[in-house]
Amino acid sequence: MNVKDIMSSPVFTIAPEETVAHARKLMLKHKISTLVVAEKEEMVGIVTKTDLGRRLAQAEPMWRRRPIDKIPVRMVMNENPITIYPGATPAQASELMIENGINSLAVVNRGVLGIVTGTDIMKYYSGQDIKTKVSEVMSDDIVFVHRHHTINHVMHEMEENQTRHVIVNDDADEAVGIITTGSVAFNLMSDNEGKLPSKNIKMTRRSTPAGVKEYRYVKEVPLVAEDIMSELPHIIDINNKATNAARIMLSEYTIALPVANGDNIIGLISRRDIIRAVQQA
Repeated sequence: MNVKDIMSSPVFTIAPEETVAHARKLMLKHKISTLVVAEKEEMVGIVTKTDLGRRLAQAEPMWRRRPIDKIPVRMVMNENPITIYPGATPAQASELMIENGINSLAVVNRGVLGIVTGTDIMKYYSGQDIKTKVSEVMSDDIVFVHRHHTINHVMHEMEENQTRHVIVNDDADEAVGIITTGSVAFNLMSDNEGKLPSKNIKMTRRSTPAGVKEYRYVKEVPLVAEDIMSELPHIIDINNKATNAARIMLSEYTIALPVANGDNIIGLISRRDIIRAVQQA
């Protein structure tokens, strides 16, 4: 099987001067994670959901204070996209992704024929008869945040630990959700004034120390982890097969699964781990 057999086609394009807001709308509308940036019918870059999340997770990127309908895609795109020929193997595509820390490759032969993504690689892997266990490819370097931690704190943890996903714990120290760079990007980009978005909560005061609560008012507070987290995906056992993990990730539209040994979450298996497994197969 070759890259041409697993790639996504046709590709969706956007001009470099169109806005990040428009890129986000295209991704949501077509349920895709990658856009080819084209100028005069020639590819000049690629922009992905992960690119947007990474930029936002950086400490004070120069465009965070600008409204997203004013930020050109040119500012966030990958200007030198890595390409691959349609006759290459999935293992070769995986190797390029791992070596370059990317999740998408443009498939080119006298023009862009398609895009092969980490999800395409995962679909390919999920159909293989491979006995590799989750324990052999998972990562035990797991980052936890509390459900009341601010989004700024979540982004700091992602940047500090160079991770694309964190697990959210509740007050009882139980895992209740997951946050990825994609969810950060798509939630925070909804703000159109160049600020981190916030929420309003209703507050009450007592007219006297022992009086009835009254004088209700609205207070603006920052968003916290539980406001943007996704429901905790399927927890997979450490002894399960990695191909089963890939199938579950695809069915649940997630890029990572918590890994458990008995009742304890001890790590994560991610799309990146699956791509690495294909490269090494």
